[in-house]
Amino acid sequence: MKKIGILFGQENTFPQAFIDRINEKKINGIMAEAVMIDKVMQADPTEYAVIIDRISQDVPFYRAYLKNAAISGTAVLNNPFWWSADEKFFNNALAIKTGVPVPKTVLLPSKERPDDTTENSFRNLKYPMDWDGIFEHIGFPAYMKPFAGGGWKNVYKLNNADEFFKSHSETGQLIMMLQEEIVFNEYFRCYCLGGNEVRIMQYEPRNPHHLRYVHDGPPLSQKLLDTVKDYTIKLNAALGYDFNTVEFAVRDGIPYAIDFCNPAPDADINSVGLENFEWVVETAANMAIKRAQEHKPGQMNLTWGTFVKNAVAPTTKKPAAKKTPAKKAPAKTTTPAAKATAVKKAPAKAAATKAKKETPAKTTTAATKKPVKKATTTKRKSK
Repeated sequence: MKKIGILFGQENTFPQAFIDRINEKKINGIMAEAVMIDKVMQADPTEYAVIIDRISQDVPFYRAYLKNAAISGTAVLNNPFWWSADEKFFNNALAIKTGVPVPKTVLLPSKERPDDTTENSFRNLKYPMDWDGIFEHIGFPAYMKPFAGGGWKNVYKLNNADEFFKSHSETGQLIMMLQEEIVFNEYFRCYCLGGNEVRIMQYEPRNPHHLRYVHDGPPLSQKLLDTVKDYTIKLNAALGYDFNTVEFAVRDGIPYAIDFCNPAPDADINSVGLENFEWVVETAANMAIKRAQEHKPGQMNLTWGTFVKNAVAPTTKKPAAKKTPAKKAPAKTTTPAAKATAVKKAPAKAAATKAKKETPAKTTTAATKKPVKKATTTKRKSK
């Protein structure tokens, strides 16, 4: 029996619906339940083939448990090692390398020094920073938000430099980033599960939380939807997330990826709505069942993005195939009769050679050729 577990916190509607959906399918050798943790022994495997992680970003003990489970063979969705390393500023840089448009963004040092540091800890940091250059690059209005985190916490809309310095002074030890405002006419939030299952949802981030998912929005062009889907798949392939959401703000027909580091995205029926909830429950259940069926005990069963995979095993050109030297033709075997014939013909050949030697050679005078001048061409420089 292969168990699928879900690790969750305060959310109520999605976890039980996920468990029920898997068990209702009655697939031979597969069952689902809420993860139960008692004692965690180093390098000991868990009883789960697959674990869906919905809470470890808030509970460090759970994150350590999941890493131990993963190294012992459990397929943890999402990969706890990558999730621990990832953050939003890096996401933006990777998006640019992947060919997905993002707003102009600058990383900022924290207003207050981290604990156990002094002025000497920051001797590599220029002071004062080129704030005018940063503001000129980003422009106002702009948004300031943490470089890691989510839930729209500590997000500021700023209209000028004075507002920036006032708000930045309130951020304490948080590492913030300043981001260009994208004035949008369309906004989307997209589920991406299993790397290729995409659900595009119209979204209004300026509404109260329970009203952000738009259920009766205007019709949209298929070309725009296809581009949004393509960008969503590209980003998740690079990052390696099994369960994520990507947000896009559309300006002048171009979707800009705004936020795509959401490895435990909202899936509550009261906010996403019934249709979106049904889709995410069914798709997550199918994904988990597939991973359980593909699970190989005692081996690494994690998903890694192309960013990591290409770094570990970069694609290189195959060396040119060596040419096989041509085989020499085997020596001909001559029969005794053939040898005899060759001996008989030899005198004639010798006679011909003798006659050739006796014939005086003709003296020929080679015509003296005049050297031909090479044509010279004058190259014109391109203007």
